[in-house]
Amino acid sequence: MNETPVLVGISQLEQRLEQSGCEPPGGKEPVELMIEAVVAAAEDAGCPRLLQAASSIRVIRGLWPYKNPAKAVGEAIDNTTAETCLTPWGGNFVQTTLNSSALEIQSGRNDVIIITGAECGNTQAKARRAGLNARKDLNWRSIEGSPDRLLGVEQAMAHPAEIALGLLQPIQMYPMFENALRHHLGESVDDHIRRVSELWAGFSRVAADNPHAWIREAKTAEEIRTVSDVNRPVSLPYPKFMNSNNNVDQAAALIMCSASTARKLGIAREKMIYPWSGADAHDHYFVSNRDNFHSSPAIRFAGARALDMAGLTVHDLAHVDLYSCFPVAVQVAARELGIDMSRPLTVTGGLTFAGGPLNNYVMHSIARMAQLLRAAPAEKGLITANGGYLTKHAIGIYSAEPPAKPFQHADLQPAVDATPAREIIADYHGEATVESYTVMYAGEGPRTAYLSALTDEGQRVWATCEDPQVHDAMACEEFCGRRTRIVKNLANF
Repeated sequence: MNETPVLVGISQLEQRLEQSGCEPPGGKEPVELMIEAVVAAAEDAGCPRLLQAASSIRVIRGLWPYKNPAKAVGEAIDNTTAETCLTPWGGNFVQTTLNSSALEIQSGRNDVIIITGAECGNTQAKARRAGLNARKDLNWRSIEGSPDRLLGVEQAMAHPAEIALGLLQPIQMYPMFENALRHHLGESVDDHIRRVSELWAGFSRVAADNPHAWIREAKTAEEIRTVSDVNRPVSLPYPKFMNSNNNVDQAAALIMCSASTARKLGIAREKMIYPWSGADAHDHYFVSNRDNFHSSPAIRFAGARALDMAGLTVHDLAHVDLYSCFPVAVQVAARELGIDMSRPLTVTGGLTFAGGPLNNYVMHSIARMAQLLRAAPAEKGLITANGGYLTKHAIGIYSAEPPAKPFQHADLQPAVDATPAREIIADYHGEATVESYTVMYAGEGPRTAYLSALTDEGQRVWATCEDPQVHDAMACEEFCGRRTRIVKNLANF
């Protein structure tokens, strides 16, 4: 059997709540938003029968207490026989799930698949500001049990040496990638932050035209790079407006089926969006082992293969959405894919301005891409997805035109695994050269600095620096390439 997978139903929704006093903010909880989004996706397809016809319901894991949310979705749409699925953590898993769903529809394993996800980060933030326990006082329901299938394997993202130093958060790692990229490009500190803020201002302009974006007031490059009361420093070189905005209540849903089923159900041709190709790969799981901090072999290999399988080049793409948790993720992806950074690189406005509902952002970028492609059926679009610390990657290429050949998918992991890796030294004493660094802030003042350095033999070491004068200097001077002496994981300059 060789069915043609097609995306027929899409939806996005936002929940904006007012809050007063110390009462819980109220509103719908994430699973209720998922249900609403799924129903809306079927309405978008013009075919409510899709809900009961679904053979699999797939939920992207989120920051909520549910064990098997797909079960609750199925019960709400009067479909208790569908397979229930849940993904591991990772912003890559929307596109990865769509890739695998397309393959299953193509092979005949499943015929109609629902994919959904939601976060209520804004509700949780309001609860915390009211002095409430975001988990207990919101009274979100408990959905017990286990899904029928986990769509992937949970993998540790942090090396023991990173854990020992407290390097556990994206806001610590991504700015180090950014500073490494700046040094690799030979830019000055000032020129670099100006260029990156112009890039992000372009994302903000796209969000201003996206009806589902969380922040629709276009911000200037100067506003984005300048520290202010509303744009506090987070981790050098990123102020708040260069970070993913997780304080959003957003949900989305996608419904896929075979083209033959879509025709039988009477779904209009103009609703159909075809996945042409997809690819998945991950870079070396531990940042400690990566050859450098300014490239991604996984994006390079997966992107090239996805384009080749679709018979396209980057110049054939009318729309792209590059995963945008932080500016460096966009820059690395564009460089690896050979995409001109002067063109629009998002269809939503990105995770800062359109909204960053943790692992579910890419469902919004796919839905938005589908809207644009429905309006221009001959055009092609590319989506990238990223999980971890620029770690796990998935690519998808879409069009309203049917592909000339069946959907194709490639796993590029063997090629990525063959790329160079570095040895990590957990307890190093001696001279080394700074590879990259960041300064973490508390309020408006620096708290500590993290840095990676390379020994003369090329091994990687991690360290902190607690010298306030060095923190101040790092904000305006280039420290990549400087020599340092490391003793007990402390760097001295």
